[in-house]
Formats: sequence, structure tokens, C-alpha cells
Amino acid sequence: MGEIVKRLRDGKAVLGGWTLTGHPAVAEIMAEAGFDFIGVDLEHTDISLADVHRCALAAKGTACDVLARLPSCDPVLAKRVMDLGAAGIIVPSVNSAEEAARAVAMALFPPEGSRGASLCRATGYGRRFGEYYREHNEGVAVVVMLEHRDAVRTADAILATPGITAALVGPYDLSASMGLAGRLEHPDVIAAQRSVLEACRRRGVPAGIHLVSGDPAEIRQRTEEGYRFIACGIDTLFLREGCRRALESRKG
Repeated sequence: MGEIVKRLRDGKAVLGGWTLTGHPAVAEIMAEAGFDFIGVDLEHTDISLADVHRCALAAKGTACDVLARLPSCDPVLAKRVMDLGAAGIIVPSVNSAEEAARAVAMALFPPEGSRGASLCRATGYGRRFGEYYREHNEGVAVVVMLEHRDAVRTADAILATPGITAALVGPYDLSASMGLAGRLEHPDVIAAQRSVLEACRRRGVPAGIHLVSGDPAEIRQRTEEGYRFIACGIDTLFLREGCRRALESRKG
């Protein structure tokens, strides 16, 4: 079972960061820094399956799970990233209960789902096939992203789907779908996020939020509000912020 699944089932919060570079050294640094998960972003980058493989290898032996954010609800790609060692998937733009059911099904082996079995890296190239197959459905992470106003309206139906590990609000896409792109502090955007959070509470699904800045005060605030799956920062922004601080000496 993945570490984040255990922590969430124990009622704890998990903190993770995105990698947009997909470089194994970056994944290793983030894993060893203490993140609970790394979201490898295949949706908005040129990250390849080989990069997913290398990131999974880089995090091996740590308590950090590697999750792959897919470009869409794609069962073939979902199967391949998990075969390579991803502990689960993050599925973008889930706007209906039907889409949520497909997201869960493609992550699970039969009879509960439709994922194909193989002697892949995740099974130790066959050495741990029986153990992996028996335990996978109980421990795989399936995170659905609610990031459209349509998803806010149907949140209760989406979150009633068995097998969802967490529901992650994507604030930028959500704001854009409301005609308020990037205006994350707008009252309507905040209200939409709160609506998803409340639906998660009703359905007993851990609520998630993407916090771009990784600011500790904001992370604490969101945790106190009830969010437990928190993506707090991006590798490229960590690098940019480090560069900015180093160059502050030029000012003044």
C-alpha cells in the first residue's frame, strides 16, 4: 500500500510537490527532503514515460510516493505509469460521476477494474507478481481533480464513487472555467472551492488543494480548513525563487 493512502486513511494530511522537469535528480531531492508525494506532471509538460520510470527509481527507498498526473482519463497511459512504479494516478478534469468511475476502474485490476496485468517493473519484473496483484487494489492512489465549474455542481455525485483516494481542487482551471482566470482570491472562486470541500466532508473523501507558493502559513491555514491532500509548490518555482533570492544583492 502506498504511504499516502495509509496516512489519509489514518486521518492525517499529506504534503507533496509537483515536478514539471521530470528529472530524477529533482525527484530524489524532493523525496529526500520529506515530501509525502511527488506529482509527476504529464499534462502540461514534455515529460515522458521514461522520465516517470527514472523518477520512480529516484524515490525508491524513501517514504515518498510518486504519482503521475495524466493528460486525460487515459486507461492505456494509466496502466503504463503504474507498471513503471507510480503509486497512483492524478486524473485531471473529472466533471461527472461517470468520469470518476472510469478513473477508478482504470487503476484497479479485475474484477473491480480493468487494468491489465504484466510482469512489469512494479512487480519486480514478475518476482512479486502475486503479492503486487493481491495488494494493489487496496493500496493504489486514485486522485481526481475537480477543476471546472461543472465539477463543483456535480461534486456530490463524483465523490460518491467508491475507490477515490482524494479529490484535488485545481484552482487555476477552476477560476478559468468561471471566467475569472487566475483570480484565486475572487469570492466566487473561494466559494466554489469551499463547496467542493464541503462535498468532500459529506462523502468522507479527503479534500485536496494546489497551493502554488508553498507558503507555510497558507499550508497551515488550508490544513486547518480541512484539506488533507495538499500539493504545495512546483520544482520550477522552487528553482526560480532560489535564483531570485540570490540576485537580491544586486538591488539597492
